[in-house]
Amino acid sequence: MVQARILVADDERKIRDLVRMYLNAEGFLVTEAGDGQQVLEQLNKGSFDLVILDIMMPGTDGWTVCRQIRKDSNLPVIMLTARGEEIDRVLGLELGADDYVVKPFSPRELVARVKAVLRRTRQQQETEDVLEFDGLVIKPASREVYLMEQSLSLTPKEFDLLYFLARSAGRVFTREQILEQVWGYNFFGEARTVDTHVTRLREKMSKIPGASQYVTTVWGVGYKFEVGK
Repeated sequence: MVQARILVADDERKIRDLVRMYLNAEGFLVTEAGDGQQVLEQLNKGSFDLVILDIMMPGTDGWTVCRQIRKDSNLPVIMLTARGEEIDRVLGLELGADDYVVKPFSPRELVARVKAVLRRTRQQQETEDVLEFDGLVIKPASREVYLMEQSLSLTPKEFDLLYFLARSAGRVFTREQILEQVWGYNFFGEARTVDTHVTRLREKMSKIPGASQYVTTVWGVGYKFEVGK
């Protein structure tokens, strides 16, 4: 099996050394970056399977780097930061981060989260099939969506959200269930992240003439995918 390549970005060398040691012990190949600009340079030079990204770095911070990654990539990102306030976690998730770890952290837990994110990403790539509905086509392998034969430009998490709901059309999911399945585990108190992504998804769909919304609100419960709505 090909060894996964992990880019570890943190301005503290001792943290990078600690994370590298634990990741190397599990067979991962590790490249380091000490600031945001170095992260972008490394991403331009090579291919990686996941990025562990500190938020509070000098120069180009982690928020900016994550935005840049999400412009044209579905590369998994785990945010690593000392900032544990709810608003920071929400922002990280809305930017498309796959997980969020607050310092001080357990290196073993971080490695476990890396494995979980990689496993989830690979399973999606291997098992997902094209979904076709009246006016809507979702292609998970290429992460393309066509609505009324027009290409629909979605962020990685908007795509994941739409695909997750469409794969179980008609079934109602709570916000907590969606967070667990799309973002990886429960983020209690941050259900508004789901609302934000649903709103943006609907806004993009509504711009295409004749298109249905598909994602229906079930008041007091959550959301479901429904054809013809």
